[in-house]
Amino acid sequence: MSKILVLGGGVSGHTAATFLRKWLGHEHEVTVVTPNRQWNWIPSNIWVGVGKMKKKQVLFDLEPIYRKAGIVYKQALARVIHPEGNSRVTIEYTSEGKAGEREDVAYDFLINATGPKLNFEATPGLGPHGGHTVSVCTADHATEAAERLSSTIAELKQGARKTIVVGTGHGLCTCQGAAFEYLFNVDHELRQAGVRDRVELVWLSNESFLGDFGMGGMHLKQNGFVVSGSIFAESLFTERNIRWILGAHVTEVQEKLVKYELLDGSSEELSFDLAMLLPPFKGVGLKAEDAAGEDITDRLFMPNGLMKVDADYAAKPFEDWSPDDWPRTLQNPEFANIFAVGIAFAPPHTISKPLFSKSGTQITPTPPRTGMPSAMMGKAVAQSIRDMIENGDTEATHTASMAEMGAACVASAGNGFFNGTAVSMTVFPIVPDFKRYPGGGRDLRYTSGEIGLAGHWIKVFLHYAFIWKAKLKPFWRVIPE
Repeated sequence: MSKILVLGGGVSGHTAATFLRKWLGHEHEVTVVTPNRQWNWIPSNIWVGVGKMKKKQVLFDLEPIYRKAGIVYKQALARVIHPEGNSRVTIEYTSEGKAGEREDVAYDFLINATGPKLNFEATPGLGPHGGHTVSVCTADHATEAAERLSSTIAELKQGARKTIVVGTGHGLCTCQGAAFEYLFNVDHELRQAGVRDRVELVWLSNESFLGDFGMGGMHLKQNGFVVSGSIFAESLFTERNIRWILGAHVTEVQEKLVKYELLDGSSEELSFDLAMLLPPFKGVGLKAEDAAGEDITDRLFMPNGLMKVDADYAAKPFEDWSPDDWPRTLQNPEFANIFAVGIAFAPPHTISKPLFSKSGTQITPTPPRTGMPSAMMGKAVAQSIRDMIENGDTEATHTASMAEMGAACVASAGNGFFNGTAVSMTVFPIVPDFKRYPGGGRDLRYTSGEIGLAGHWIKVFLHYAFIWKAKLKPFWRVIPE
């Protein structure tokens, strides 16, 4: 019997665990350890954040799903990995009645899918927990954001004028797409309420140009023409009368005031009435110990707390970066039975060109690793572990390199039955390969973008389809990752 332990029940961990349980006989044990009682379809948090969905529509309880599937479920935080000798992970329960209790859980194969720590603390005054900004990173955060937006709209209807700022709260933030969606959904709701003309809407981002999204931007095919993603984004911002401030590292947020540094080294301030700024990510704080109990965290993890995998982490000039630097098997180089997927793995470098302000502050989006890529990684690792168990393979049999996979994204720009819009984008590969595709690093046959009502309804369909899949409803496996 083999024991597979999955740390994290988000998109990548849930995907890996459910496929392993489906593929492996029940003499093998699949265990999921996650501190969260509920599964959250995070892409729809932006709709919760503007009041178009309730929290209950993006959440469901994990325990009954796992019980029915035959997956062992432990509501707990992973604390320490012991990869030598009797391989195990020390966990700390967060569930009611057991909170604070610790237990060692043995494994033969370990999948780190813990996702990120939302590092609001990196910027003083950032975030909803004692800070001065709202967030849509969790369903609870998004619920608070909706309440704040509703109050703001009520004041606008009484004649007030407001400034709303949306974007990133640190120079190394990732997942600009979530902020992008929230920005345009706020714009849509203000128009629906008839108060858009009373609001200055500002995009504050660590991107050096619009449409970077942590992927170095893109060229895409639209209506038979090849256009820059930056031009596509600029036209959308201009059409919606949204001001943008780029290359910004937020240094502090005070009540109704955000301070930031720009790439030119200047320090600026911006007053606001409501701000939704995303935090940077880092590892969740997992430690590692050897058989003697000595700390070996640096053997498994990078300084930012993300796990080392089969990537090339050697420091080298940007011009020497290569798609081959990116991990393929997602195995830890020292412990072949340990994998990391989704945000939990450490990228070898940014995808966007690293930029520094004149004072030396790095202001560069970090690579996005959420949604479709995370699910594809989870499934690929599950396939490799299955083959290792069933066929005795000693090496990973499946790969999931971001330099070899494409991704599809449907970014909401407003929720409405007849007037909703969304930007539908595809990109291949995620990490550009200028040797294979010298025209821009990507295959234009599979890199495209369109905006319209159809995209909105695709996003609505995907919301229900992926929750159906995550609940393991009939035919869940035919829904692609």
